[in-house]
Amino acid sequence: MDCNVFNPVDLPCGRTVQNRLVKTAMYEHMANFSGGPPNEFHYGLYSEWAKHGWGMTLTGNVQVSPHHLTLGRDIVIPPTLNAEDLKPFKRWAEVIHGTVDGTRTLAIMQLSHAGRQSANFIGGRLPFVPPLAPSSIRVGAGHTENRERGAVSDLMFHALFQVPTEMTTLDILYVQSSFVRGAVLAYKSGFDGVQLHAAHGYLLAQFMSPKSNARNDEYSVAPENVTRMLFEIVDAIRKVVPATFIIGIKINSADYVTSGSTEEVSQEGERRVLGHIRTIASWGAIDFIEISGGDYEKPDFMACRGSQKIDRQAFFAQFSRTVMKDLHRSPLPFPSVPLILLTGGLRSHSHLQAALMSKHADLLGIGRGAVLCPDLPKILRLQLQTSGSSSTWTDRPFAHEPEAVFRASKWVPSVKLIGAGVGTAWYTTRMRDIAVSQIKNPRAEPPSANYNRGGLIAVFKMWAWFDSGIALIWVVGIFTVLIVVAEVFYRH
Repeated sequence: MDCNVFNPVDLPCGRTVQNRLVKTAMYEHMANFSGGPPNEFHYGLYSEWAKHGWGMTLTGNVQVSPHHLTLGRDIVIPPTLNAEDLKPFKRWAEVIHGTVDGTRTLAIMQLSHAGRQSANFIGGRLPFVPPLAPSSIRVGAGHTENRERGAVSDLMFHALFQVPTEMTTLDILYVQSSFVRGAVLAYKSGFDGVQLHAAHGYLLAQFMSPKSNARNDEYSVAPENVTRMLFEIVDAIRKVVPATFIIGIKINSADYVTSGSTEEVSQEGERRVLGHIRTIASWGAIDFIEISGGDYEKPDFMACRGSQKIDRQAFFAQFSRTVMKDLHRSPLPFPSVPLILLTGGLRSHSHLQAALMSKHADLLGIGRGAVLCPDLPKILRLQLQTSGSSSTWTDRPFAHEPEAVFRASKWVPSVKLIGAGVGTAWYTTRMRDIAVSQIKNPRAEPPSANYNRGGLIAVFKMWAWFDSGIALIWVVGIFTVLIVVAEVFYRH
């Protein structure tokens, strides 16, 4: 394997990623409330990343259903794909592509459906209308850790996450067609590909998990059925796009690898997810698989700090390496083997190089680091030109991480997701700062991060960005959920 982060790598579909640095998907929280197309704020934000030569840029999650939003301000696939509908998405793709030294960043649209994790009030439905899911199992039901979460947290979960309605076969077919429509939109808009979000407890992950899928039909979690929902979507997309169109998948691994020194590895779980990945790779239709994980029922790994970060700087690195070794031992022809994108914990220059040299990944995903340091590829290129070798890169983080502001106020109920959600709000407002800066002056350098902005101030600024005329019930609903559900939708 080439170990230089600036060496290009070919995808199975024949497209080339110009370098190994991938700006991974993060929820922007910039669309109109109740969902809509990308707008000037998205263009401003992504134009900053486009200046600096990322190999591939993944958008935040684009919802295929307007009735299953995450935090209210989601980009949504329009019901029709006429010329007017395509305009904002075409501009978005053009902005992402950019041009640095004659190379073009690959633009990948992440497609998602929240399923049972679409919260009340801000999920795109009338209050207390339940979301759709594989089975009628509420978020957190039957999970040992959540049974011990306390009365306040339990009350919040019951208010936010209703018992979902089990999907009928017609519901399933409609959702599949919605993903296909999203891929067609991406293709017609000039995106280079799509990533299907099958991680973090979203709908596609729900179909593959026994804790959310109790079906007994052809979409059950029986070995012969467990990836059927995902396969039928991929197969349908491949039939309507060119062979060079990129298809990636984001899959959940948090239940199977250590994300800190206190969590045990589940060998049975690892065997199961490896089986899923083998099956997905065997289709010969997937270009990259992102290794990630976590959902509402188990958010601890998202907020690990201090010694836990030191113990596992790349949360999923070992599992990712296992996947790579397994896939390259498979009978698949080498050009058909999906590339592995490792996301999580890559916080310093030396971590990037070590991940490649240790064969933990083919592609390196940067999320929050890309928000703190949007010009990271440019910085790394300059360092490489100065030193002549990436082997001299240090363990110094890309940028200072504002962990101190993540601590929730003593007046906020002690719920595990709260601290993480405060951090999410800080990064969300940081992205908005970048967007506004670029709208005002496209030639400006990225603004310095505001480390004086406290966590709860960030929460307020994130949610106080209202459209005029929002009904009082939506305002009340938003502030009910503003901290509790923020983190998981940002880390998609």
